[in-house]
Amino acid sequence: MIQSIIQAGFDTRPITMEPLWLVQYQAPSADVDRVFDEVLKIDSLQQGKTDCNGYLAPGGVEYYRPLEGTPTGAEDEIRRRPDVGEMRFFIPREADALNQIIEAIYEVHSYYEPVITVQEVLRSTCKGLDDQANPHRWWNKSGDWKTASE
Repeated sequence: MIQSIIQAGFDTRPITMEPLWLVQYQAPSADVDRVFDEVLKIDSLQQGKTDCNGYLAPGGVEYYRPLEGTPTGAEDEIRRRPDVGEMRFFIPREADALNQIIEAIYEVHSYYEPVITVQEVLRSTCKGLDDQANPHRWWNKSGDWKTASE
């Protein structure tokens, strides 16, 4: 039962849960935008009425130890690289697009073996109900999401 939901998605009154792929890659924080820009050349990453949608998780520390056959050669000590971010985005489950995105990430990534993961997921898309007066929506609250033109 759960597998069929993951494959087909489902609807609620305000939301459609779409079957998509979640693609994630890790990269030094200074490289994340350059890699993401290449992804956007292949897919606009549209969600509802917005595009260029992605989420960058803050930088963490990456652990690894080069083995024999790596460009730097084998090392005895574990390396710890600080400030490695993880970018996440969703794409339709189309094999050709996924292949192009994986190749684009590899082409411009600074690692010879970049960390890329792909998962089957369901992602929400709003059906566009009229809820302009909903007091919980960001446009009805003050804060950093408000525009200066008010």
